Amino acid sequence: KSSDNDAHKEKYNLFANVIVPMYEAMLQRIPSLDQLQRTEGLYAFKPNDLVDGGMSQIYNKALHHTDVDEFVVDAKDGKTIDIINPNLNIEAIQQQWEGTIPPADGIPGAPGVVVVDDILTKEALERIRKVLLESTVFYQTKMPLKFGGYVGAYIDDGLYDRIILKLAFELHKALPRIMKNHPLRYLWAYKYDSDFTGINTHADQAAVNVNLWVTPDEANLDMDTGGLVVFTTKPPPDWDFERYNKDTELIEALVKPGGYGANVTVPHRQNRAVIFDSALFHHSDSYKFRKGYTNRRINLTLLYGTMQRGERSTGATTATVDATPGEL
Repeated sequence: KSSDNDAHKEKYNLFANVIVPMYEAMLQRIPSLDQLQRTEGLYAFKPNDLVDGGMSQIYNKALHHTDVDEFVVDAKDGKTIDIINPNLNIEAIQQQWEGTIPPADGIPGAPGVVVVDDILTKEALERIRKVLLESTVFYQTKMPLKFGGYVGAYIDDGLYDRIILKLAFELHKALPRIMKNHPLRYLWAYKYDSDFTGINTHADQAAVNVNLWVTPDEANLDMDTGGLVVFTTKPPPDWDFERYNKDTELIEALVKPGGYGANVTVPHRQNRAVIFDSALFHHSDSYKFRKGYTNRRINLTLLYGTMQRGERSTGATTATVDATPGEL
């Protein structure tokens, strides 16, 4: 339609002639990382940045939202595309989760930690990647010197395209034994800068975690890394959210020298999902991706249900410690 073309051209001109030059000018004003120690790598806008630099008009704004849906292009009957790959062996995935069969040869895994390759159809992967590359809803910035260099988008703050929500519900429907009594709790996407590290060791407040990667394999410079490390242990029963999710030093002191269990290291692959017990400690593996925005490592995370703190038949163990937090 002519009106759609005009709107597209207007938005393109806005980005090309106003927004991009503003950001480029702003980047020239930000000091180097070694001068940002006090804020652990973040730059705090000054009044003249917001007014003269125009950042108050464009920073953390939904200037472009993709609004990608699940419908077949030009279909008049409301037909939708397949989201989940129909060729997946759903029974085998659930048996691996339960520990009744081992992972396939060459694929990492353990009871409660299942790797699923080619989880999405080609059409669904393309559309979801479009959302995560183009939508300007990545409002959260992590302090690179403390948490690693990445930005986040969340379901309650802009990341709610129909295709994303469709994926969340289709996953729940496809894996009934894994998802039983575990409704969707939350979802987010993180986009990483390869000059920094990823997410530190933590556990999440849910029963099931689905971690899905969308970046093409050719962007990954080391195919043995770039994914996720999942420890086969859970937090002690008396740890609260602040401890098991954010207290990196305490967690590392507990997990690394304690010998509480092995870990499952899963290399990055496009369209690979790691489905695991969300109470298990986990962190981003080391990674090295090519320069360039479209090469950024991106993961989509979906959380289901309430955290299961006790030991489970999946083989996870709950850590116990005699020392007080200050002694660890």
